[in-house]
Amino acid sequence: MSPLLIPLAENPLLPAPLEIIMAVIFALLLWFLIAKYVVPGFEKTYAERTEAIQGGIEKAERAQAEAQAALEQYRAQLAESRSEAARIREDAKTQGTQILAEMREQAQAEADRIRTQSQAQLAAERTQVMTQLRNEIGGLATTLAGRIVGESLDDDERARRTVDRFIADLESDETTSTSGEPSTAGLS
Repeated sequence: MSPLLIPLAENPLLPAPLEIIMAVIFALLLWFLIAKYVVPGFEKTYAERTEAIQGGIEKAERAQAEAQAALEQYRAQLAESRSEAARIREDAKTQGTQILAEMREQAQAEADRIRTQSQAQLAAERTQVMTQLRNEIGGLATTLAGRIVGESLDDDERARRTVDRFIADLESDETTSTSGEPSTAGLS
């Protein structure tokens, strides 16, 4: 017999009508169960993942914005610190210059004081030496004059005038020799 002539009920390739109905019911039931329970779980998981990803992205953006703000704040503080350090250096330099100037002034004042004190001491010593020399030269001159003249010059007033005249002659010789003019005191 030919395969086309076999009745539908006897066709081994076609399922029984009850099986077709059961398969359709089972497919609908399976579709309903998947749509009712599985798909919402997938949707929920998908939504949670989407939300987590979005939340992570937003968190990352917030963290990046906070990091950027912190970086800007750090840069501002760094610039402020640098300007403060420059100001402190300038203040220190100014104070150093001021201290140096004060120290120079103090050193100059001390040098002037020492110079003045030394000059006063030298003047006192010179006066003392001149007095000693006057006394010694006076004594020697009086003795020598007494020997030359042949009479004693024990009169203090006369001896003092003679010594004063002699010293005045010596001082005038000294001033003319320092000024470059020849001395004529010994010629007169």
